[in-house]
Amino acid sequence: MTSQGFSLRLMRDILMTLLTLAVGLATPARAQTHITAQLVAESQSPKPGDTIMLALDMQPEPGWHGYWVNPGDAGVGIRLDWSLPANVQLGPIRWPVPERLIVAGLMNHVFNGDHALLLPLTLPRNIAPGTSLPIRAEAQWLACTDKICVPERATLTLTLIAGDGTIRAEDRARFDRWRARLAVPLGAAGTFQKDDSKLRLAIPIPANVTLPDPWFFAETEEAVRYAAPQRITRVGDQLILETEAKGPITALSGVLATGDGRGFRLTASPGLVPAPDASPLWQTILIALAGAMLGGLLLNVMPCVFPVISLKALSLARAGGDARTAKLEALAYAAGVILTCLLLGGLLLGLRAAGVAVGWAFQLQEPRVILLLLLLSLAIALNLAHVFHLRGYGGGEALAGRDGVAGAFWTGVLAAFVATPCTGPFMAAALGAALVLPLAAALAIFAGLGLGLALPFLLIGYVPALRTRLPKPGAWMAKFQLGLSVPMFLTAAALLWLFWRQTGETGLWIGAGASFALCLALIGIGRRQACGQSAALSGAAVLVASLALASVIPSTALAPRTIDQVQGEVFNAARLAQLRAEGRPVFLYFTADWCLTCKVNEQTAIDRAEVRAAFAKAGVVTMVGDWTNADPIIGRFLEAQGRSGVPLYLYYAKGAPPKELPQVLTPTMLTELVAP
Repeated sequence: MTSQGFSLRLMRDILMTLLTLAVGLATPARAQTHITAQLVAESQSPKPGDTIMLALDMQPEPGWHGYWVNPGDAGVGIRLDWSLPANVQLGPIRWPVPERLIVAGLMNHVFNGDHALLLPLTLPRNIAPGTSLPIRAEAQWLACTDKICVPERATLTLTLIAGDGTIRAEDRARFDRWRARLAVPLGAAGTFQKDDSKLRLAIPIPANVTLPDPWFFAETEEAVRYAAPQRITRVGDQLILETEAKGPITALSGVLATGDGRGFRLTASPGLVPAPDASPLWQTILIALAGAMLGGLLLNVMPCVFPVISLKALSLARAGGDARTAKLEALAYAAGVILTCLLLGGLLLGLRAAGVAVGWAFQLQEPRVILLLLLLSLAIALNLAHVFHLRGYGGGEALAGRDGVAGAFWTGVLAAFVATPCTGPFMAAALGAALVLPLAAALAIFAGLGLGLALPFLLIGYVPALRTRLPKPGAWMAKFQLGLSVPMFLTAAALLWLFWRQTGETGLWIGAGASFALCLALIGIGRRQACGQSAALSGAAVLVASLALASVIPSTALAPRTIDQVQGEVFNAARLAQLRAEGRPVFLYFTADWCLTCKVNEQTAIDRAEVRAAFAKAGVVTMVGDWTNADPIIGRFLEAQGRSGVPLYLYYAKGAPPKELPQVLTPTMLTELVAP
């Protein structure tokens, strides 16, 4: 493959000729293949004049792989010879994002697992309904492991019947999964500059988009050294890639992979490439850490956190002027908050390292967690309403010593746990950076988020001037505690609503029934306490029963509910790419029912008559991604934008890269996007 005097393309032609000869001489009786190929269509009855999608469904055996359109330093891509009905047109192959494989210093562009090559098929308008459309392809490909390669072939056939264009639900879902693996058109061209043996490529990617593991797969052959390192830096809204050039380059095309099976398809022309930004890593870490701390501090005023924060306010009011008690409780509360943020952040990083597309607040996408939070919130509300007494959260006596510290710690745990869906200002960039920084730096950012959330109570505990401004303990505290039960009851109601949104009517009955049973149990415990009897065993039984309930509910009872209240098209990466290719402006936003900021923006800005009218006049397509339940496709898309949670608002103007909007929207801000 590397002999002097032969070009890479010539060598591949020779190899394909030898492959064809080898396959032709193979014994027909032993037609075993290591990559199974099948030709399938999205619609079995395509409508005359319409374009449907065909797919070559390629399924390698474990340990075997096929090749991308540009296979890299070695290998051969698939070859197809088609036989089509008259006037039926077949477009070029649309390839999924490839993977890297280095063997003996050679870089190969491969597909290690199941993958599909998509091809658009267009029917003429004058075909009569009921016409048979036989399609045939003679396919040849190379199947390889890291040690051997085997030439393979197959005759692929498919017969369609011209009809009404019906697409079965299972076929649509399957093709949507395949489309999600295609590279998304970038929408704006890049520039490249070749200086001797160095190639510098400028790719227009907004500065707020963080790519986890970018790698440029050159489709243009012999443009770059495939195995050479690629250095990625930033200059404003451009990603600067430096690598080793190979030969003369007049134009460049390829795919910028983002490290998660997703990528952007792009083209580039010669031009000036700005010098890279050489900001040191420590500066990026400090900026992200400051953003996390400030974002955590602002969470204290978010409505979704207030009901839990109020518990700590009650505890500090009970502590009064006791400096030692206030300091211990402040430290315990901060420890609970920071430890929870570290555990959630570490679990998030671990799941993503294992290939699971999850984001911040991922725990609220699990219905069982929502059910446990519902029961916990209801128990706290009943405790605050004096229905029963739970030592550690208070029932009329001072919180001091061991009980006070334990109560403060668990209040911090709960506050951090329910605060995570509130991705407030400054948090988006910080958490996005945490996903691509080294592990120690990423965990420091999650700890900084917890420190920011706990900071007000640390200041109250350690600054006497602030602590003396708190009201003195007294009889008012019983009424104050009773008042605090109201937001906790509202929190429980909101969690029951969210549980219904996630799981449907079955989940609603489960949640309501569990809540009713818990109320009866806690009322019984309260009566025993009022009579001076111990309720420790009863309380432990209630706790065990609550945990058992959430763990034994079958998954079929918690099936994700179909969200049907979306104002706009449901998010689809292939549809987004199609709209952008057509030059249509798109407003894309991602939301979730557990995201209070999302719901406020939808009510006050997005779903407004003046905004809908302005978007309709400008031909803007609104597309909505609902992340209430876990969705790996949305998770990967958010990750490609450098985000780990919702909300996210993107506006795609015609021929321009996406513009990310602030997390707090106004109607004026949206109408100005399409103002003439």
